[in-house]
Amino acid sequence: MDTRTNPARLRIERLRASMAERGVDAVLVPSSDPHLSEYLPAHWQGREWFSGFTGSMGTLAVTADAAALFADSRYWVQAEAELQGSGIELVKITTGAATHHIDWICARLARGGTLAVDGRVLGLAAAQQLRDATTRAGIVLATDRDPLDDAWAERPPLPAAPVQAHRPPQATEPRAARLARLREAMRAAGASHHLVCTLDDIAWITNLRGADVDYNPVFLAHLLVGADWATLFVGAGKVDAALRDVLRGDGIEVADYTQAHAALAALPADAVVLIDPRRVTLGLRQALPPAVRVVEAINPSTLAKSRKSDAEAAFVREAMERDGAAMCAFYAWFEQAQGRERITELTIDERLTAERAKLPGFVGLSFPTIAGYNANGAMPHYRATPQSHAVIEGDGLLLIDSGGQYLGGTTDITRVWPVGTPSAAQRSDFTRVLKGTMALSRAHFPRGTLSPMLDALARAPLWEAGLDFGHGTGHGVGYFLNVHEGPQSISKAIPEPAMAMQPGMITSIEPGLYRPGQWGIRIENLVLNVPAGDAGFGEFLRFETLTLCPIDTRCLDLSLLRADEIAWLNAYHAEVRARLTPHVHGDARAWLEARTAPVSA
Repeated sequence: MDTRTNPARLRIERLRASMAERGVDAVLVPSSDPHLSEYLPAHWQGREWFSGFTGSMGTLAVTADAAALFADSRYWVQAEAELQGSGIELVKITTGAATHHIDWICARLARGGTLAVDGRVLGLAAAQQLRDATTRAGIVLATDRDPLDDAWAERPPLPAAPVQAHRPPQATEPRAARLARLREAMRAAGASHHLVCTLDDIAWITNLRGADVDYNPVFLAHLLVGADWATLFVGAGKVDAALRDVLRGDGIEVADYTQAHAALAALPADAVVLIDPRRVTLGLRQALPPAVRVVEAINPSTLAKSRKSDAEAAFVREAMERDGAAMCAFYAWFEQAQGRERITELTIDERLTAERAKLPGFVGLSFPTIAGYNANGAMPHYRATPQSHAVIEGDGLLLIDSGGQYLGGTTDITRVWPVGTPSAAQRSDFTRVLKGTMALSRAHFPRGTLSPMLDALARAPLWEAGLDFGHGTGHGVGYFLNVHEGPQSISKAIPEPAMAMQPGMITSIEPGLYRPGQWGIRIENLVLNVPAGDAGFGEFLRFETLTLCPIDTRCLDLSLLRADEIAWLNAYHAEVRARLTPHVHGDARAWLEARTAPVSA
């Protein structure tokens, strides 16, 4: 293969030519946009465009004679394959919060050199780290323009999908009430104004939804809230006249997306602006007048939207029943089709999506479906493509991680299914992962427990055998919003006060085990924090398992399970069978009954 024609290599050469013209010695390309989103509109997917690496997280650094892609363990196998022939070095990092890219650049630039990065997509915390390091190294940091513009002639425009209202009954609280709650939090913080830039926060506050970001029902916007007014900065034409009138009635005026910086610059000198330093970019922070006082704290809406109301939880349970019924129909087909039809990882995605699309209230997928057979399942964020995918044949394990967006909730589930006969080693791995899922699912803990403190419960059954996994155990999940949301995170993250577990939070439980080149296992359910009583030592919480889908017992090594674990699994399957039976018929019902049959040691 002639690597000189590798698309990424050619694009990096274009970028270097642009750097030379502008007198720039290095460029940093984060996986980010002006809203610090996880999933990016195509307009801001520069890291993917220039590197060829399609993972959702990673940082690209380019100098005149070197280029490197920094990615954590979830993406190492994928990145190694996608970077081949590009001339881009893969730098493996152990955590997404690492600063290896800063050290790499500082080691390669001489004092007086210039590093360019778009300040509009650089978070405040990341900007401070970068500024501190470059100052110590004598490097000039240029953040006033996007260094990719001149080298990316094919850059997609900003998305133009219309904004729509999220309506009752699924929208369970009026936007006026949410604005009132937000202003109460502003007053408590001593703020006269509040700038909100994260898209899911804006969608939650305004009861609006959009389609600007794949898989997330959000829209590009900034929101500036005052004591008795609010301005929504959104693309021209995205909010129609009728919806503008409705928003005006609730005290929200609509302005053009490009006017946000000017509006911030025009704030009075006595303004006190509440911003979340982890959810605002350097570019927007710099737009504020120097005289304005800034209060830094987590967005009140981030905390509020993480706690689903009883009404929202009821709609989520309904969505889980529909989602579970779709999976029953899919898996019934899948098992019958094995050996009779040609099935690939792409077929899995198509058929499962088609089953979900039949359901009332279905809006779209909540993330790209991961269907990984055998070695492909060992890549946690693998995605099959027409150019590279596996055929489902022979013996092995098929990992399917998928989810849907419904008007009444967001789902995310991972299951592993045997194809042919699972080996003893596969059954052992599967059972230990399931033991981790069950151990955390059964936990009782004091209200306010910092979520990272729960992480070891899911890892202990794996640690016992000298095993572990490189990703977090659980993430928050939105309500017809982003499938990944905060503030809670069940992971090895350093605990922070905002991560306190509170009633109403929905979180994933998804331990895994990955053997590169062989197979991957992950068993994921979503759970809801619910009260567990008070025995005199304060209020406790427990998890209500929301996800409704069988866990394949053909992969179990029953000798590794205790009696109480078998009892939990049988009780879960009895609940799944009872809740889903009214929604399925024919082959799907027969499959459900077979896969939820009790097991015994």
